[in-house]
Amino acid sequence: MLSNKYTQWLERLTVGLLLLTIFNVFINVILRYVFNNSSIALQEMEWHLFSALFLLGIAYTLQKDTHVRVDIFYTKFSIKKQALINLIGFALFVLPISLLIIYYGVEFAYSAYVINEKSGDPGGLTHLFIIKSIIPISFILLIISGTLFAKDNYERLK
Repeated sequence: MLSNKYTQWLERLTVGLLLLTIFNVFINVILRYVFNNSSIALQEMEWHLFSALFLLGIAYTLQKDTHVRVDIFYTKFSIKKQALINLIGFALFVLPISLLIIYYGVEFAYSAYVINEKSGDPGGLTHLFIIKSIIPISFILLIISGTLFAKDNYERLK
């Protein structure tokens, strides 16, 4: 039940970011080609939203078991062997890399906050710590997704 609510929340989050990204691109196109104007802040927001969508979507794809893997071999294995591979993959790859990225990502975002980092472009975005904070947040969510994924796979081993 908790897993379903978490998955639904991740889905709403990623769909919301996708809709915001589409809306932002639409506004940029209208400004540029209809009004012959552009906004650096909106252009930067475009790639910030895409980055957030991509980073937060990682946890969602793992939770939905739609992440990338070598399916040419994996699909031929028994369900128990697939579950064992998933557990080993989480323990050896997902968890250590996520912890490492969280460790360095928090410092990365905090440094941007302390110095009040802004875009180098005139008219660009301020408060870059917000997008930089998405890095550790996304990997915290990935660990949560991975833990739920590992729990489901552990039950498949029984």
